[in-house]
Amino acid sequence: MIPFALPLILGSQSSRRQELLRDAGYEFEVMIPDPSVEGGLCSGCSPSEMVVQWAVNKANDIAKQIQSNKSSFKTGTILTADTIAEVDGQILGKPRDEYDAERMLRLLSGREHRCLTGICVWDVATREFIQDIAIARLRMDLLSDTDLQDYLDSDQWAGKSGAFGFQDGPDWLHLSEGLATTVVGLPIELVPNWFEQLSAKVS
Repeated sequence: MIPFALPLILGSQSSRRQELLRDAGYEFEVMIPDPSVEGGLCSGCSPSEMVVQWAVNKANDIAKQIQSNKSSFKTGTILTADTIAEVDGQILGKPRDEYDAERMLRLLSGREHRCLTGICVWDVATREFIQDIAIARLRMDLLSDTDLQDYLDSDQWAGKSGAFGFQDGPDWLHLSEGLATTVVGLPIELVPNWFEQLSAKVS
């Protein structure tokens, strides 16, 4: 028995999250949270608390869309996630432009940092939800000016936390702790546990 209410609704337009979920054998619908609920500061929050809150905000927005009849769903399970990079307590979200991407990459170059993915799994009918976080540690090689400029010119940094995608190709990032899928944006290995937790909560 599937331990969650159907349909499964992924609240993300990330092609990588969709691919991870699809490759794991899940069938799902996609709804996009309003951009206004993504990001934003959380006064007094740690990076861990902040990224989890962003995921909850996304799920809450999708639930509100469903309640306002912006979709045909009356029941179901919403899955949302948000990912940030963090180094020395400094949060690195998605770069605003190429200059911001260069700033982030120079900050990460030759150093260890953390990748944090916050998640929320939300039951539409009861509005019950669970939240969690997965953390991975990585080290980036010391980048040459040539490597850095070539990557900036590729535009692959756009829309990626910390301005770099683990799956982009250059072998600059080395995973030292945690799951590679946490870095990609959805720790798919942990998803079944989260569905079980939510099922236990709403039963």
